[in-house]
Amino acid sequence: MAALAWLMIPVVAAVAAMIWAGWAARTPRATGDPASLAEHQRFRAAMERSTVAASKGHGQ
Repeated sequence: MAALAWLMIPVVAAVAAMIWAGWAARTPRATGDPASLAEHQRFRAAMERSTVAASKGHGQ
């Protein structure tokens, strides 16, 4: 019975590895959230404005 228990350890580990690999390799879900994308665009625009403003202030 002890030998069977020792053989089950690698089998359980292999099954767990297969489940994890399948989960890790799944295709990512598309966000498709227009509000989130618009908010990200506003954030990028704000960051670009602050970078331009900071670089203009450095030259003086």
